[in-house]
Amino acid sequence: MIPIRDTVPSRHYPVANVIFIAVNILVFLMEMSEGEALNRFMYIYGLVPARYSVSQIASHFTMFQQTFAFFSFMFLHGSFWHLAGNMWFLYIFGDAVEDRLGHLRYVIFYLLCGLASGFAHVFFNLESTMPTIGASGAIAGVMGAYFILYPKAKIVTLIPIIFIPYFVELPAAIFLGIWFFIQFISATVTGIDASGIAWWAHIGGFIFGAVFLKIFLLIPGEGAPSTPRLHLARPVPHREEAYLFDVINITPEEAERGVRKMISVPFGYQRKHLVVRIPPGIRDGTKLRLEGVGMKKDGGERGDLYLQVSVR
Repeated sequence: MIPIRDTVPSRHYPVANVIFIAVNILVFLMEMSEGEALNRFMYIYGLVPARYSVSQIASHFTMFQQTFAFFSFMFLHGSFWHLAGNMWFLYIFGDAVEDRLGHLRYVIFYLLCGLASGFAHVFFNLESTMPTIGASGAIAGVMGAYFILYPKAKIVTLIPIIFIPYFVELPAAIFLGIWFFIQFISATVTGIDASGIAWWAHIGGFIFGAVFLKIFLLIPGEGAPSTPRLHLARPVPHREEAYLFDVINITPEEAERGVRKMISVPFGYQRKHLVVRIPPGIRDGTKLRLEGVGMKKDGGERGDLYLQVSVR
């Protein structure tokens, strides 16, 4: 399955994602200039599990080389098609995740996913002497975050059937679920060094990407735009004199994940401030009822305030 495009619009230019793609391309060009020394280059800057589990091998590397390899391996690629495939997946899924997290948080998130995928690969392949390279572990983390953020987004997918290209539109949850299932099955049936593909790095990156996303969403950042926390209500009479009506605007991201708003409502000669929880998955046009904060009825009781949610 090859993703062609997704349906999630980006509100900001994906600066960090483009930089990551550019760095990967530049590093690949540097690799090509190594010539006959490329094999040694890969063993130094690639991630070789045996370097950390076999003392005789570890003794040939400095502490800096051992540590740096956990970062450098995610920017190396074995061939043009290896690079092209990884960068295409990063291009498709990375911009939407960066748009949600913001540039700085996305950079940190991406690198942490790459690190976590490296640790997962080393843990499950302790005695492997094959250098692992590629951005796929970090990109798997981006895909794990996309799975959580946009499960209902549509992915236009190319499925080659013999020589006939077949295009289908799949929900992101289905596309990424199938992708993860393939990685898991491949990891369980493939032996160490058998294929040269770091299946456990993909699995670890995907899982840690979903976990890291939850943590990063708790950290304030400059991600996708949000509406002000305080909503200054200017209600108008609705149906009966004691009932009031107002519109509250939220973004699609806030509608998807839910949000809390402080509502400032006229209450006599003062204003009453209420905390209103807008539940996740709310639809445009939904009305929320705030009891007892409308105008006074003849009997002295207060009517209700209806807030219509506008997703824009």
